[in-house]
Amino acid sequence: MKPLVICLLLSALTPAVAQDLLGVGASSVGPLYERMFEVYEQERGIAVAYRPEGSGAGRRETLAQTVDFGASDAFLSEEQLTSAPTDPLTSEPNRILHIPMAVLAVVPTYNFEPILENPETLRFSGSVLADIFLGNIVRWNDPALRALNPGTTLPDLPITVVTRADSSGTTSIFVDYLARVSEQWASEVSQGPQSSVQWPAGFGGQGSGEVADIVSATPGAVTYVSLDFAFENNLGIGVMQNSSGNFVRPTADSLSEAANTTLPEDLRATFTNTDALGGWPIAGFTWVLIYQNQDYQGRTFERARATVNLMRWMLGEGQQFHNDFSNGQIVGSARAGALRLLDTVTYGDRSLAGQ
Repeated sequence: MKPLVICLLLSALTPAVAQDLLGVGASSVGPLYERMFEVYEQERGIAVAYRPEGSGAGRRETLAQTVDFGASDAFLSEEQLTSAPTDPLTSEPNRILHIPMAVLAVVPTYNFEPILENPETLRFSGSVLADIFLGNIVRWNDPALRALNPGTTLPDLPITVVTRADSSGTTSIFVDYLARVSEQWASEVSQGPQSSVQWPAGFGGQGSGEVADIVSATPGAVTYVSLDFAFENNLGIGVMQNSSGNFVRPTADSLSEAANTTLPEDLRATFTNTDALGGWPIAGFTWVLIYQNQDYQGRTFERARATVNLMRWMLGEGQQFHNDFSNGQIVGSARAGALRLLDTVTYGDRSLAGQ
């Protein structure tokens, strides 16, 4: 066989050129990242493929070192971090960095008339929302819901609870919130952020898109999704009473206010049930996950540099696209901390800062 033919065959078997990148993870930011990466390829000529298979897949593929970056709405546990492959320079687990890329609003979303005529009118409190997902409140005209919504005619309609069946960062944010507002939830279901739980009520769907589709097709259904999925599916969006007693809507300002808190150096933090006066209470970071030492699995220096450059672009120019998808931007101490973490990324003993 001629050398040219051999070269062509080998190139056909190569999944991507060295600079083209692959990410897997959170479905909540799938539409956002699709838009970001479309623009990035136009501007930089580097294709970034992203598979929105859920936060669990993002964490799993990161640990398996099969992707350039993972994406997750839930941070890796200490046990998961210590199970990471060894960094040959230190003989310790290769450090996985959590780079926040957006502040995510998780919203209670529902489907029934006449609320859809004005889809942001239904009020929830944390305790009532927990009772719905605990199966304690089973009809939309329950007295507890009527008390929160005076002047609104609530239908005598069964509540169909729909949840995530897969491992989900959106679930992690949502159940972390429920644990902070409901003693029963904390004692019987979950005491903090968990990407999957044994749900007391309802049935599950795979991914944010599927649960939103189920609610769209089921009058009386309720679920929790990121804000853009609720908009995309024309579902009702709950107004939440926060811990200060104020009823707030999920907006860029209420998300930024919720995220304006003291953060640890590694930026693995939750801030649900904020005490900020105007803060949206069911909010959290969505992170991109990358290895601190990028010299692994035969990666080239160029591929490592391309990964870090993408992260910096997402924290800079890429932030402008959040408004189109109803996410909060990474600003202030969170952005400064994320850039500091990126400055620690190396390729072996070679720094990638400023490359």
